[in-house]
Amino acid sequence: MKLTLKDHARHLTRLLSDGAYRRNALERRRLEKLPPYRATITTLLGQTFEIVDAPSFLEMHEQIWEREIYRFVPSRDKPLILDCGANIGLSVLFFKQNYPDCSIVAFEPDDTVFKVLERNMRRTGLRSVELVPRAIWTEATTLPFYSEGSYGGRVARGGDPLTRSVRTIRLRDYLDRPVDLLKLDIERGETEVLEDCFDRLKSVDHLFVEYHGADGEKQKLPRLLALLAGAGYRVNVHAGNDSPQPFVARKLNMGNDLQLEIFAFRETPGLPTRTNNPV
Repeated sequence: MKLTLKDHARHLTRLLSDGAYRRNALERRRLEKLPPYRATITTLLGQTFEIVDAPSFLEMHEQIWEREIYRFVPSRDKPLILDCGANIGLSVLFFKQNYPDCSIVAFEPDDTVFKVLERNMRRTGLRSVELVPRAIWTEATTLPFYSEGSYGGRVARGGDPLTRSVRTIRLRDYLDRPVDLLKLDIERGETEVLEDCFDRLKSVDHLFVEYHGADGEKQKLPRLLALLAGAGYRVNVHAGNDSPQPFVARKLNMGNDLQLEIFAFRETPGLPTRTNNPV
């Protein structure tokens, strides 16, 4: 049934008068006033949730909970999700609330952030969630790591402050079974990791990869897109860090002059599409 403008207005009125809506608005304003890298507890998700940094939390909340960028249509009753770069657990909580019968393997290499992830998962009491304190890489080894303090921790690249070392794990070892969603947000090395897994990507239905183009380094985007096409995916690409006038100046974020959200998926017969143009 198509909703009229009056229906939408009534719905908005109910939202504005709802106590939870007001509480969330007040909590959001509180978080917006906090300086970066200050740990706190928030109730914005409807339950007690620990965060390490308010600005990054609000950005992730907008992406994951408001835009719902990780929503997908599973083909199995009990989907398997590999969450590479789970951070403090917003994505894990989203997956379990929307796909309660799913199993999740969540990887997070930053020691400090991983401890917060553990505590959040303990508070929520979620089941069928395996937490792995490792960085995703092309082999099991130990590598220098840059801990940025919020969501930007990564295997160190040239010029990064070396804050610690991390143990890595090989992603392809987890692709020996059907995977409904592979989320790959590891801040560095996504192209090399997927190249190492290329022959096993046939087991992955939906793949989200955040591409990071490091300023001063050769862009790997053509390799990545060719790899996804070769694995039989169709892609949809969103700009994560856009520069309004890239011919004049490029905006840098954590040393990256290009950041993209790449959604790779198999063609699904009967899946509805949306269009703004009826023609």
